[in-house]
This record gives sequence, C-alpha cells and structure tokens, in this order.
Amino acid sequence: MVDFTHFVAGPLATMTLGDFGADVIKVEAPRKGDDFRYYPPQDPELEAQGAPYLWTNRNKRSLGLDMKSPAGLAVAKALIESADVLVENFSTGVMERFGLDYETCRKINPRLIYCSVSAYGRTGPYADRLGFDPIAQAESGFISMNGYQDRQGVRTGSAIMDISTAMSATNAILLALLARAKDGQGQFIEVALFDTAILMTGFAAMQHLTTGYEPKRNGNTSPDTCPSGVFQCQDQPFYINCGNDGIFVRLFEQVLERPDIAHDPVLSKRANRLEQREFLFKLMEEEFGKHPWSYWQPRLRAAGVPSGQVRTLAQALASDEVRSRGLVERIPHPVKGWIPNVATPLRLSRTPARPATAAPAVGADTDAILGEVLHFDEARIRELREAGAFGS
Repeated sequence: MVDFTHFVAGPLATMTLGDFGADVIKVEAPRKGDDFRYYPPQDPELEAQGAPYLWTNRNKRSLGLDMKSPAGLAVAKALIESADVLVENFSTGVMERFGLDYETCRKINPRLIYCSVSAYGRTGPYADRLGFDPIAQAESGFISMNGYQDRQGVRTGSAIMDISTAMSATNAILLALLARAKDGQGQFIEVALFDTAILMTGFAAMQHLTTGYEPKRNGNTSPDTCPSGVFQCQDQPFYINCGNDGIFVRLFEQVLERPDIAHDPVLSKRANRLEQREFLFKLMEEEFGKHPWSYWQPRLRAAGVPSGQVRTLAQALASDEVRSRGLVERIPHPVKGWIPNVATPLRLSRTPARPATAAPAVGADTDAILGEVLHFDEARIRELREAGAFGS
C-alpha cells in the first residue's frame, strides 16, 4: 500500500489496514516529513515524532521521497506499479500536478485501488476548499446539536469527523478489494470529510427530512429518553441512560426502591417522562446524593441499568475496563526502548491484528523499501540518491 497521507483521516485509515498485515509505505518529504509529526506534546528524545503522530502511524514504513524531482517521481511510479492500494489526502489538484492522478495511475496499474480522501470531494463547486475536522462539524450542523441551549453549540474535543472519515475510507478500500477479487479490476474511491460529517449527525438528519424537526441542544440530557443524563452521588458524577420503559422500571423499583414511581401509570410511559424530566431529575439527585458511587454502582449493574462514571481521560485510561480489554499496551521503540500504544478496537479470532511496531522516523525505511519492494540494487539506489530522489 502506497500511503500519501498526512494529519488524521488518511493516516488513521492506512494504519488500520497496517494493523492487520498490510505493508504500508508512508511516502513523505525527506527530512521534514508529515507536518503532523510536529503536533504537541513531543518527547525531546523523539525527533519529529509527537504523540499525535505516533497515534496515527504505527505499523508503517517511511520512505523519504522528493516528489518534485524526476528521480523521486520515478520511484513513486515504480511503487504504484506494484501496489494494491494507493491512499492520498492532498489538497485537490496536487496529485494531478505530480502526474499521479487516478487515470494516469490506472494506466500504470489497472488493478490499483486508488482512495482519495478530501474535504468536499474531488469534483463539483467546492472541490478546491480546504477543510479540517471542526469546519466539517460546523457546516454539517453537528455543532448546532451539541452543548446547551443558552449558548453557542460546541465542537467535540476529539477529532471525530477525521476518525469517522478514516473508518469510512477503510471500509471503502476493503469493499473495493472484495470487488477486485471477483473481476480483477481496480477502481477510484472517494471519501469526503463533509459527507461523513452529515452521516455523523445521526438519525437527526432523517428526523428533519421526514418531519421538519430541528434538533435542539440538550446538554447531557436526551431529547428522546428520560431520565438520561449526568447525576451526582456523594463523591462523583455518573451517567444513566434509560433507553426504554423496562430500564426505567428497574431503576426506580430495584435501585432507588421507589415502586410507586416505577409503576406510576403516567411516568411508566416514555413520552410522558419527557414532560416530567425536571421532577424526575430532582427526585433522583436527592436519592443518589445519599450514598457514594461504590454503593450505587453494583446496584445499577445488578438491575441492568446502563450507567457509568463521568471520568477524566486519565481515569479512563487507567480503568479496569481498559485494562481488562488490553486497550493500553507497550510496544518496542528503537530510541526509547518502548512507548505506550492505544490498541486497535478490532478483534478478529482467526486473523488478529499483528504485533504493533512504532511509527517510523522520517525515511527510516527508505533503503529497505527500495531493496525489498522495488528490488533496486545498490548501484541503482546510489544513482537515485545522486539524482536527488531522496532530497539533497
């Protein structure tokens, strides 16, 4: 796989495929590499390998290549000729200027699956626009749905549009590989950040299209279910989600020991509870405030009421749930000995993810790729180096 991606949406997609055995060759500018390498925080011992870069680039090899030199471009075309997949997320027109647009690459390699990740697509009136995650959140209506009614909507702290776009790109590549297995033909794939952002507004989009409903900002409560939201016990906040009438009954009958509320002919119906949210929340806050989380958590769990602590990220990463799932691990690193890693959430019984390797330094694997993948001998590599293929 030839990886011409940077920042998040592209690299996260190629990393996912690399986790399960794809030979991902990250092509980047010599010496400097991907701009995302420099996002903080950075360990001073790891040059051009900030924590965000490490998060999106494990299980890859780095080829430092000057794409503006004829020799460097020739190496890129040689890689494309032998590749199964190419992924790029440059601004619209960049790959064309390099002479590496899909139509050109298809002539080099008809079996090639060419995935283009962009902000607004590669065609149409907005193809030239640059876009980042928070812009997609804003323009899709996503921000308008999140936060509290008495202030502006808020973006998510996590780059969820980038992450979901990466997932979409991964799925599209796998679908194209399945199609190629049937007919032997590659194809062009397009995944746009804005398109994905519209999807991420969830079923609210269909609610609007079918009824004209405009979502309101509800803070931590739910517009569809009640009681759902953040509550405070003696020592900490926690979230409860009463997704149906049965959960409501179990919450008030088994956990709070209020069968009168659980079986109230009005409150036992979801739609009625939405109108009685203030009353129910006040009652619950009074009851939950009588005991600590260590008292309520086992009762909620035993009753089958979906609930969980409102944790900081540090608390979440150190939690028993994370530990039991093996989500934080240590992987080898050539400079540090080891670095932490957030493991893939994908669990396959017969073909599990391979043991993780740390994200590479800029051009760390250039000679190995030229020899092992392209089968260039030392004389050819020396000639390319003198011609400026790998930078001056």
